[in-house]
Amino acid sequence: GSWVVLQNCHLSVSWMPTLEKMCEDMTPDSSSYDFRLWLTSAPSNAFPVSILQNGVKMTNEPPKGLRANMVGSYLSDPISDQEFFNNVQGVNAWAFKRLVFGLCFFHAVIQERRTFGPIGWNIPYEFNTSDLRICVRQLRLFLESYNEVPLDALVYCTGEANYG
Repeated sequence: GSWVVLQNCHLSVSWMPTLEKMCEDMTPDSSSYDFRLWLTSAPSNAFPVSILQNGVKMTNEPPKGLRANMVGSYLSDPISDQEFFNNVQGVNAWAFKRLVFGLCFFHAVIQERRTFGPIGWNIPYEFNTSDLRICVRQLRLFLESYNEVPLDALVYCTGEANYG
């Protein structure tokens, strides 16, 4: 009667036939009424069509427009967590909310930029909230760890490492 979540199924191409067989063998008589199987995957040609045809599909698309994207960023974890957002410690606490706004704006611009397709991008990459999430967590860590705002380190980590 439990719920099972298998994340990033597209990364396990060799296991897809096994998953397909397991799903084909499941019947209402052989499983609990409360059992649910959740699968997450990026689009993949290796993902079994029979699972897609027999399951309920949901997509998670970024919001359209800069403002909607900014609102979505502020409503995402960890920014939406009031304790995380309002309890930054140290001498650089004053800069946290300002820099979070800058990160959310940057993320929204990147999300909107995707609507133009391959123009200007060498390698297509689906930036998502996990990119923003790690940047916000690093921002808080850096602000609480240093006596001055380490702007050069933040720009490098955000622009080159996390989004680069």
